[in-house]
Order: sequence, then C-alpha cells, then structure tokens
Amino acid sequence: MEIEDKIARILSAMTALPTRPRRKLIALAGPPASGKSTLAQALQQRLGDLGRPCGLLAMDGFHLDNPVLDRRGLVARKGAPETFDLAGFRSLLARLPQEDEVVTPVFDRVLDRAIAGADVITRDHRVVIVEGNYLLLDEPGWRDLGRVWDLSVFLPDDLETLERRLVARWIAHGHDAPSARARALGNDIPNARRVLDHRLASDLDLPGA
Repeated sequence: MEIEDKIARILSAMTALPTRPRRKLIALAGPPASGKSTLAQALQQRLGDLGRPCGLLAMDGFHLDNPVLDRRGLVARKGAPETFDLAGFRSLLARLPQEDEVVTPVFDRVLDRAIAGADVITRDHRVVIVEGNYLLLDEPGWRDLGRVWDLSVFLPDDLETLERRLVARWIAHGHDAPSARARALGNDIPNARRVLDHRLASDLDLPGA
C-alpha cells in the first residue's frame, strides 16, 4: 500500500472519531523498519496542509541512556521493550489530553541518545501522532497503552522485507554488510517478531511500505 493510500485511510478514520474537547492521540505502531517514522511525518505534514496543525511524539525519545543500559546488561538489546522508560512514557501520554503545553524528549540517532526538552506539543496541536514499535504490545505494562489511543494504526510487514530494510539501515549508518546483518538478526529481528506475535488489535492495519 502506497503512503498516500495510508494517509487517506487514516484521515478517513479520523473523521469518524467522536468530537471531544480534549486533544486526540493517534498511535502508529509496527515493527522496526515498517515505515512508522516516514508515515508519521507525512501525516503530520498533510494535516498541517489541511489547516490542522498536529504534534508528533516518537516513543524513541524514551530510550534509556547507554550507561543505564550498560549497568543493566542491556546495551546489546537496545530497542527491546525493557530498554525504554515505560513509566515516563505513560506519564507523559497521560498529560497530553489534559495540558495545553507539554515538553517532550527526542531521540538523536547521531548521538544515539534521548535529548530531554527537545520538542513541545502546543495548545494548537489538537491531534498528536505517537509512533513507536510497542504502542500495541500485548505485554504487562505496555498493553495498558491500548486504552490511551483515540485511533490505533498498525503497520505489519513480513520478516524477510524487514530484514532487508534493517540491513540497509545499518549499512547507511556505516557498518559493512556482515556487521549490518549481524546487528539486524541479533536484535532488530527478534524485536520485530515480538511486535508481530504479541500485539493488541488495531483500529487499522495498513500493510506494505
């Protein structure tokens, strides 16, 4: 499914949402390399073009920092559910429908760390797009997020396609082909299986990049 078709499906679903005074939260979930960030940014742009400015919140901003992961023996598993500040993420999500302005963290991929206070959801953002791997994960703690979303969208894909994209991603980050494949198979693909095999139902499934 092309990205324009995905945006059209999401916009159509958004028009059917009940009218409420509070800010709405739209979840874009899926395995690594399923196209969540690209779709989230394109949807944000489209809503802005339609005169509906919206905020964007990436779950990656709640990555635990590498020294914390090192102390917990989790550096090699960075990106797995247990390597995120779930409590902090849940707390911020609870604030979004209630507060006019919410300051949010952003993950810097060059620095490989989350930067606190790097973005702001403003009172003009009556919709916030939230994107991340585990927004619909059916595991303790995570499954509670399912009650937060006004609309949930899942981007399924097959593991072979995901592996190809993940290897290409690591090569783009400076790894040679064997190292990129090892990174993808050693951590990313297990995380992708976890997302695909243990998930809550979504309002929309939008397959294909």
